[in-house]
Amino acid sequence: MDSNAVIPRHVAIVMDGNGRWARKRFMPRFFGHKAGVDSLVKTVLSCADRGIEYLTVYAFSSENWKRPTEEVSGLMGLVLVAVAKYLTKLADQGVRIVIVGDRNQVSDKLRAAWEQAETLTRDNTRITLSVCFNYGGRWDVVQACRQAMRDGVSPDELDEARLGRYMALSHAPDPDLFIRTGGEIRISNFLLWQAAYSELVFTDCLWPEFNDAELDAALAEYARRDRRFGGVKDSAPIEARRA
Repeated sequence: MDSNAVIPRHVAIVMDGNGRWARKRFMPRFFGHKAGVDSLVKTVLSCADRGIEYLTVYAFSSENWKRPTEEVSGLMGLVLVAVAKYLTKLADQGVRIVIVGDRNQVSDKLRAAWEQAETLTRDNTRITLSVCFNYGGRWDVVQACRQAMRDGVSPDELDEARLGRYMALSHAPDPDLFIRTGGEIRISNFLLWQAAYSELVFTDCLWPEFNDAELDAALAEYARRDRRFGGVKDSAPIEARRA
């Protein structure tokens, strides 16, 4: 990785392809999700090593409840195993963990594991890992509006900045780089509000195979992009440019 390259402050990833990775190996989908957790831990540390301050990942969407009961149950259990296996390691590496999403539908045991992870890592500052679980971009906008209404914010007082403070990812800046693995070219209801000006990078790499080379390729692509946020970099009048 070029030491002079432009590094995004915040990277968001849709971790897609676990099931297909397992199917290619004639294994149940659960083993793909397990391999995906291992890939996530490596990616968190790789991002930290490159100076990325925030990493946000799509772990379980609001729509994933439609999957077979056995797979959903396995995913819930995998979260508990992952916390037990990796929490201390990530905490020792300076990773702050934040869980983002609707916690009402998950078990008390899962909520307790999340609270443990957040409490243990809340003072870490090397990199913030936001894990979006039971999350959807549309849900996020709705819950933010509801909170603003509960707080008595009037229509005239509500603007983008005010509503943004109620969004579930208000602890982080908007993502600069949005990566999706697995070959699909869509954002799938992830960070609809926050990704308005993110640079999008899609790769055919299945998530369990995502490695430093794939990360660096995405970062290199990001560095080549010309980010104008709706404006233009050369703002001199046309007459002056013709002179």
